[in-house]
Amino acid sequence: MSEAIKIQLACLDMAGTTVADDGLVLAAFAAALDALRVTEEADRARMTKYVVDTMGESKITVFRALFPDDEAAAQEGNAAFETAYSTKISLTRALPGAVETFQRLRADGVKVALTTGFSRSTVDALLDHLGWSGLVDLSVTPSEVGGRGRPHPDMILAAASRFEVDDPRAVAVAGDTVSDIRSGLAAGASIVAGVLTGAHDRSALTEAGATRVLDHVAEFPALLE
Repeated sequence: MSEAIKIQLACLDMAGTTVADDGLVLAAFAAALDALRVTEEADRARMTKYVVDTMGESKITVFRALFPDDEAAAQEGNAAFETAYSTKISLTRALPGAVETFQRLRADGVKVALTTGFSRSTVDALLDHLGWSGLVDLSVTPSEVGGRGRPHPDMILAAASRFEVDDPRAVAVAGDTVSDIRSGLAAGASIVAGVLTGAHDRSALTEAGATRVLDHVAEFPALLE
């Protein structure tokens, strides 16, 4: 990165990167399969693997991929997922160093945006439960950018537009999934860091093109210095 480029915006993922939910995403997905009456173990295993592989993507996009010929089933599954996750919001907590990361970035004049594959209602519930509403500058969901979540760059680009960040190299991204990395690279961010507290391992994040792989999000601010 050129020394002339100062990071102005940090886009961080939620579940697995800044938020610990101890497998709640997969539990909510299992509840959605129950609602959709998917009972065959082979089908459930195949679908669960797909969910893990595409972790970080918009949830409705994932359900549409699993039920490509049945929009009603995709919508029902997505609604059941969001309901199951929302009812267990109290089980979520900030990952170590997340709050300090937000504070340090903002103290350095960097805007902080949270990006996610969750719905707006779930994001708001998370922010309220965690007490983060005053700690970040923005949160963005796929529905607010025309439905195109990760691995598309739309959420990152929307955040950059919101804060009038014209040069994508002035953006830094952190996430725990391959889709986070692909999204950051597609947006043109100069720092696209993988974080090892979530869904995907070092090998997967490195192969996806992460510029750095971190043990936890607390290491992220140092990359911007």
